[in-house]
Amino acid sequence: MNALNNKKWWPYLFIAPSVILLVGFLFYPIANVFILSLQDYNPTKPYANGFTGFDNFTQIFTGDKIFYSTLVISLKWVLSEVVLQLLLGLILALLLNQTFRFRGLARAAAFLPWAISGVITATMWSIMFNEHFGVINDLLKRIGFISQNMAWTANPSTAFGSIVTAELWRGIPFFAITLLAAMQNIPGELYESCKVDGGGRWRSFFSITLPFLKDTIILTTLLRAVWEFNNVDLIFTMTGGGPANMTMTLPMYIANQAIKSNNYGYGSALTVIGVILLTIFAALYLKFSGFGKEE
Repeated sequence: MNALNNKKWWPYLFIAPSVILLVGFLFYPIANVFILSLQDYNPTKPYANGFTGFDNFTQIFTGDKIFYSTLVISLKWVLSEVVLQLLLGLILALLLNQTFRFRGLARAAAFLPWAISGVITATMWSIMFNEHFGVINDLLKRIGFISQNMAWTANPSTAFGSIVTAELWRGIPFFAITLLAAMQNIPGELYESCKVDGGGRWRSFFSITLPFLKDTIILTTLLRAVWEFNNVDLIFTMTGGGPANMTMTLPMYIANQAIKSNNYGYGSALTVIGVILLTIFAALYLKFSGFGKEE
């Protein structure tokens, strides 16, 4: 009672529920992954479970050839998606920032793919890429690009490009939305001054638009890179990491190890490595990109 009567404890009592929820729902799962990474944990083989120290990590770096392949494919995936989505999203944002009839309707239509779930998007594109009745084969045959139907998602040479195309369709609106919102905050007087000084569209774009969008571009590319690195739903639905592991990114490999093979210890060790890589990448990216610094 004396402690409760002492007012210096009241702030701690008020924030205690938030701290408990934060620890329970955020830090406990993360700590559990780190603990599992040091174990041989398979729910179907409880007699074989137990702490193994850093054996999982040793196996990953010394005896797992698929792991290095997943890192290369993850890098290709993130780079291709973020760069293409940023460029195409910027072009779309510039177009939607112009004044034209039915602009509101065009903006709503452009943002629609962002509202569709990854599984639905993957299913829709899987049907479009289907070898026997997909519309992609039909269109390409009509324009003479191909002479016979192709199994786009089952062919090692085209599977990666197929999932990149599908994810582009879903990811471009993210950049268009955020960049368009940032463009709305650029004072119109700056463009008028540039026009009075004889500056054309290219000069106003590189001297006004891009500098104002710098921080937005840095932040959105960082967020998108992390999201794309962790992307599982679309790849899992379209290819499952195949064919011949040609679309097996690190998160897909983690899902296969932990969920399909019930090898939660090994999957947790892979997850820890992924978290460390993303943390290092985010720190270096923010340090060298000049985020928040004035020109």
